[in-house]
Amino acid sequence: MTPTTNTIGIVGLGFLGRGIAACLLAHDFRVIAFTVGDRDTFARARQYINNAIHELIQRADYRPDLAAEWPDRFMEAKSFDEFAECDFVIESVTEDLAVKRNVFDLLEAVVRETVPIASNTSALPIGTLQENRRHPQRFLGMHFSEPAYVTRFLELIRGPHTSDQAMNLAAEIATRAAKEPCLIEKDVPGFIVNRIAYAMYREALHLLETGVADAETIDRGCRNSFGLWAALCGPLRWIDITGGPALYGKAMSGVLPSLANNPELPETLKTMMENDDRGLINGRGFFTYQPGDDKIWERRLHERAWAVRLSSAE
Repeated sequence: MTPTTNTIGIVGLGFLGRGIAACLLAHDFRVIAFTVGDRDTFARARQYINNAIHELIQRADYRPDLAAEWPDRFMEAKSFDEFAECDFVIESVTEDLAVKRNVFDLLEAVVRETVPIASNTSALPIGTLQENRRHPQRFLGMHFSEPAYVTRFLELIRGPHTSDQAMNLAAEIATRAAKEPCLIEKDVPGFIVNRIAYAMYREALHLLETGVADAETIDRGCRNSFGLWAALCGPLRWIDITGGPALYGKAMSGVLPSLANNPELPETLKTMMENDDRGLINGRGFFTYQPGDDKIWERRLHERAWAVRLSSAE
């Protein structure tokens, strides 16, 4: 193998950042990582990556020598200056425009002007991130999902100024990293998956607020319906294989006028935001959680991610 891109920088080692690092290290990339956290953040990231590599070896037949070899390709950067040798950089910090712009300022002062810079944003328009940049053509979106070293999911988003060179290089990296990238050619807030998901979340909250059903019932219905087909195909093919557009058109015409379309946040969500309800993080959400439940749900998520990945390889 003679890869054209070998050294990738990662800014941010939170849940997704460390998963992205594990994914890249598992596919022979060299990773230079920087975090604003203390040295314990690097230690936690190394432990996470080590566990991820062992999972890939045990469950996906990755080469056994990865376990001993990956640490030599993981560099802990003490400053942004160490990104100067990178061929590609991925920003994975908090979803805050001001924070991201500060990171981009620091990166643009160091990395070569031909080096693409990708933002692991879940919803911010790439055009907004490109504003006032020295070389806006090198910026693009690279939206991963957790656990990043298992899932095939990756959205690559072109902004209004993104060059073909930047998109092509991102697609090359994605393919080498065993992703099935979605190439998004038009920059819209939320991209593909989150736009569809947010519409579903809004309708779920509408059903809850109007007393149609409680949270447990709404979740059960979605799990037993969407859970059947979502890992098999997407919504458009699901229409094709369960009656076709003509049938769905008749059914939808009577329902669409009654769907929620309020551009404001649902009142339930506003109240929960004011109460700092953070779900599994602090035990308060649409459901209540006990200490240790976060680990249970994290394990369930990982098991589900592996089941989807292994079934898609059949």
